[in-house]
Amino acid sequence: MTRIVVTGAAGFIGSNLIRGLNQRGLTDIIAVDDLTQGDKFRNLADLQIADYVDADVFYNAFEADVYGKVEAIFHEGACSDTMESNGKYMMQNNYATSVQLYQSCQKRGARLLYASSAATYGGSDTFREAPAFEHPLNVYGYSKLLFDQRMRRECGATFERALAGLTRQVVGFRYFNVYGPHEQHKGRMASVAFHQFNQFRADGKVRLFGEYGGYAAGAQMRDFVFIDDVVAVNLWFFDHPEISGIFNLGTGRAQPFNDVASSVVNALRQSSGQAPLTLAALVSEGLLEYIPFPDALRGKYQCYTQADLGALRATGCDHDFADVQTGVARYVQWLAQQS
Repeated sequence: MTRIVVTGAAGFIGSNLIRGLNQRGLTDIIAVDDLTQGDKFRNLADLQIADYVDADVFYNAFEADVYGKVEAIFHEGACSDTMESNGKYMMQNNYATSVQLYQSCQKRGARLLYASSAATYGGSDTFREAPAFEHPLNVYGYSKLLFDQRMRRECGATFERALAGLTRQVVGFRYFNVYGPHEQHKGRMASVAFHQFNQFRADGKVRLFGEYGGYAAGAQMRDFVFIDDVVAVNLWFFDHPEISGIFNLGTGRAQPFNDVASSVVNALRQSSGQAPLTLAALVSEGLLEYIPFPDALRGKYQCYTQADLGALRATGCDHDFADVQTGVARYVQWLAQQS
């Protein structure tokens, strides 16, 4: 059987990747995580895995060849809290651990498909996988960028060594704003759609940031990508071991936060037999309200992101990404079924 490791396995993207692998009949999966936050077990409970290993144990054990032949590691384990200010912790957790894992993968002949982040671009207005556009705004973004830079150096500036077969496959995915099922444990770092679903259920309205950064209220734009699309692209690269590199993983289509809010409210309205409303009507009826932009985020907030998909498309990956209206409607339907 094909043995696969997923780190961050009980997390949002990790658990959905295992679900996608299970749907292919792949079950020889070692799930790696830290279940100090015990409720995360729920994301693993309905999945088929071969073993669970604590993150404090796994990395040294894998380096020592405890787990035998491993085909690939999907490395999703990281601290993803962009508000975390402890740089020592962030660099150890996100950078040093990833370097150790990369070195072990090369030694053990395992492929590495890892989570980078659109946070590597920070305040840039161009989102292309090139150093000129990489300006992280926080230590989280820097921890992800430094590992990308290390991979460029290890594998060659454009991964020529990997393409020449001198290293095993190494793929970094710069995730944009991912949303979808099984993110409930993330607290404040869960998606806007998740928070708005719960806001509307609790208060009968949703809230968005007001005017900031030259954008009107709720008009700041992000590249929102549905989790099913993230899984599909990861598995496409799993099917193409000859391709290495760092790639954006977003839809290539920025949409305003207003679109997310409208989609959440209208999906809930439709589920109760009510007609959808325009944005203006949502605001006038008090179903959507704007709050002042928080001082704590000033200068640390991306008002606009949109993945440049040129490099991804050049590999031959032609995956069709869901827009906000489609993905959020599916997500709201799933959330409603859970409650």
